[in-house]
This record gives sequence, C-alpha cells and structure tokens, in this order.
Amino acid sequence: MPASRILVIKHGALGDIIQGIDAYAKLRAGHPGAYIAVLTTPPFAGLFAAMPWFDDVITDHRAVVVNLLQMMRMRRIMRQSWDMVIDLQCSGRTARYHQFLTPQNLRWFGNVAGASDLYPDFAGVNNTSRMDIAAGLAGGDASASADLDWLTNVDLPPGIVSDDLQNALVLVPGCSPAKPSKRWPGAAFASLAVLARQHGHRLFIVGTSADRDAADAVLQGAPDCTDLVGKTDLPQLAALFARCGYVIGNDTGPVFLAARTGTPTLMVMGSDTDPAMSAPAGARAGWVRAAPISDVTPAQAFAALLKL
Repeated sequence: MPASRILVIKHGALGDIIQGIDAYAKLRAGHPGAYIAVLTTPPFAGLFAAMPWFDDVITDHRAVVVNLLQMMRMRRIMRQSWDMVIDLQCSGRTARYHQFLTPQNLRWFGNVAGASDLYPDFAGVNNTSRMDIAAGLAGGDASASADLDWLTNVDLPPGIVSDDLQNALVLVPGCSPAKPSKRWPGAAFASLAVLARQHGHRLFIVGTSADRDAADAVLQGAPDCTDLVGKTDLPQLAALFARCGYVIGNDTGPVFLAARTGTPTLMVMGSDTDPAMSAPAGARAGWVRAAPISDVTPAQAFAALLKL
C-alpha cells in the first residue's frame, strides 16, 4: 500500500538543506497523493514553507532532554500516524527520536541501528547523492528533479526591484566563525567589488547579523555596495539570487542556495573544502580553490565568475 503520511526530517544546515532539493522533488513525484511534512528547525521553516513539495512544516526546537514539555511535544509529533519517516539528518538527535519517541512498528529510513530500512554505507558519498539515494529507497521517483520556478512567487527584499538586478553581483563574505580558513579575506572581496564596479556591475552584500564583521570588512574597501546584511529572510534571499546577475561567496549555505537558482555562482574554497564532496551544484556553478584561501586573487575570481 502506498504511503499516505510521510515525515521528512531535515534540521539543517542551510547548505545541506539546499543539497537535498532534488531529493524532496523525487519524494513528491514518487508519492504524488501523500501528505508530506518536513521536520526542521525555526531558522529554515520559512524556506521549507515556500517550497512546493511539502504540505506542512513542523518546527523542532531541538530542546535538551531535560525539557520535558518539548520532549513530550516531539513524542506526540513522532506518533502522528506516519506511514514512514525519512531521516535526511541522520544525527544523534534523530537516532534518539527513533529509539525513544517513535512506535516500534514505524517504518524508518535512516542509518540508526534498528531502523526498518537502513541506508547503505555512505562513506565517500557527497550530501546530494546521499539524499537522492535515500529518497529513492523511500519510493521517490529517480527521474524527478527540482523545478525552482516557485522562487518567482517570492517577494524580493524591501526596496529592491528586479530591474536593479539584471547585472548585479551579490557578495556573500560570511562563513562559519568556527572555520576561519574557509573565509576569503574581506579585502579580497572589496578588491573584487571595485573591479566589478569598473565593469558596470551593481553590488550587493548579503548575510545574517552574524556576518556583520565580515561585511564591514568589505564595505571598508567598497563602500558603494548596497548592504543587505541582516535584512533578508531565506525566501527573500533565494529570490534575490534567482534574479541577480552573479553571486560569489565562501563555502557557506547561501552560496549553495544561489547555485541552485541557476544564477552564475562562484564558491571560493580553501584547503578545508573538498570540491568532490562540497562543490555547489547548479547549471552555472563553479569554484576556485587555493591553500591558503587568501592566495585566490580578486582578478582570478572575477575572471572565473564571468566564464560561468
């Protein structure tokens, strides 16, 4: 009997969520009449809600075990008569959900011991392929891929109109604070911005409030960039990427998002990033890499971007 109620678990992070877009489309195509919900964390609820493949978005605050009210809430969620759970997160937390919060007879696709449908060994397999394989095992249509036309229905950030974006270059200078070796220097972004301005490109900087210092380092050398840091939600950011001319940034979630929109997108990589495992996927996506990352020159990056 086809599954009629499916729960997909994908807590984060942004880059991983974007790498799963084709998997979500495959699941929907393979289960066209099913009720499919996604369990995610609050920062990504809006983005999942804008996607056309899910009927509902359920938020998980990932509370500590001693938070009994939240644990009871999660127990109720995990026992909502699901026909199957597809664990695309495969974390210690989701393993605990399977072990302690779900009915024993629930069909569970994942890598946790005791799962009814165990994934194969994913060693050496990149995130996109892992999730595509998982979707196929759960009845997804292997021939389906994500259509991103839904982004045309998402509003741009306030004050930005499409006519401003046709030749615009969006800079993504932020990155995980825990991985400074993945961050191209702000001075390099600024020099690239100056070069792009000389070629007639309008410039935007994006990121979250946590990227404020990285953005300010760019603005010191390129003060004419339009500063959108902390001023967009994820659906607005996706809409901006889909309509702009080019995107360049570090190994960080928004760059994966930009690449999937089909906009020419360049990721600047250091030694911590393996292109075979983490290169952005998209029709016009590419990357440049050096060790250390500061050895990538602005001229080199700009030339690579224009070739996409």
